[in-house]
Amino acid sequence: MVETATPEGAAAVRRPRRAKGLWLLLLVAVLLGLMFASITVGSRHVSWPDIVAALGGDTEGFGRAAVAKRIPRTLLAVLAGAALGLAGAVMQGVTRNPLADPGILGVNMGASLAVVTGIAYFGLSSSTGQIWVAITGAAVTAVAVYVVGSLGRGGPTPLKLALAGAATSAALASFITAVALPRGDIAESVRSWQIGGVGGGTFDAISQVLPFLAFGGLVCLLSARGLDLLALGDELAAGLGTRVAAARAGASLGAVVLCGASTAVTGPIAFVGLVVPHAFRMLIGGDHRWLLPFSALGGAALLTAADVLGRIVARPAEVDVGIVTALIGAPVFISIVRRHKVRAL
Repeated sequence: MVETATPEGAAAVRRPRRAKGLWLLLLVAVLLGLMFASITVGSRHVSWPDIVAALGGDTEGFGRAAVAKRIPRTLLAVLAGAALGLAGAVMQGVTRNPLADPGILGVNMGASLAVVTGIAYFGLSSSTGQIWVAITGAAVTAVAVYVVGSLGRGGPTPLKLALAGAATSAALASFITAVALPRGDIAESVRSWQIGGVGGGTFDAISQVLPFLAFGGLVCLLSARGLDLLALGDELAAGLGTRVAAARAGASLGAVVLCGASTAVTGPIAFVGLVVPHAFRMLIGGDHRWLLPFSALGGAALLTAADVLGRIVARPAEVDVGIVTALIGAPVFISIVRRHKVRAL
């Protein structure tokens, strides 16, 4: 039996359900392999006995301590990557914009400004408080960018949304610098955090952010059918019984929660939500029932691989994942602009 992907112009692809299932299993295997590499590979060489002992809870010695530190770092990379990949796929479906991405639309930068402002002026220190503030900042920025991109003739076209997001990101980045620069006590940590990375991952941070990511991920996955109908156009979706505004708002809520929560613990990481959904849309088509799980696993794999690569290329120093994903994502962004000519999905 052949399943037809949701129409998305000439890019719509037919793939047998069994083939999609096999690709999904392969992706899970790749992710598990990358997680193992993330635990074992780094600036310090570790032996197999150290790895086994550290996984068992023994952290005595440099090698075992290094492995013990890499475990929460790896889990954070998986969770943040999955959140960003899933949020990017949902944003592209909601806006029908091939350039939609938490970084490009300024959502991550809005979350960052909210957190930095809270730390600088209101003494925000708790992890849970930072997550709530980041989600609020992400939501306000998402609404503002959509409103600005909707002004004028033609409504919220992909080009207008991308330009509004780019302008908003630049403005918010300047505001972050203005807030942090006079505060010498936080300026250095803010600059480092703004690059985006998972090196500071801890089990405590993961336990704080996990409920938010679980909620946002569940909302996004439940929105799959609504996104498929929205891809047909608002009028046809409404004619098929979909409450268009509610479907769009629900999916957007899940994406905003994922973006805000992940940004609060890793800093703003761009391009994961752009690259991953496009790659899997070409592979399995535009059916969101498949695209969303693929995007989550693909985002986790990409961010984990970027973290491993960042540890290898500049030994004994490290390159933060935000830099690696930018190097990967920028050429893909240019390619998408040229191929789609910034029209729509």
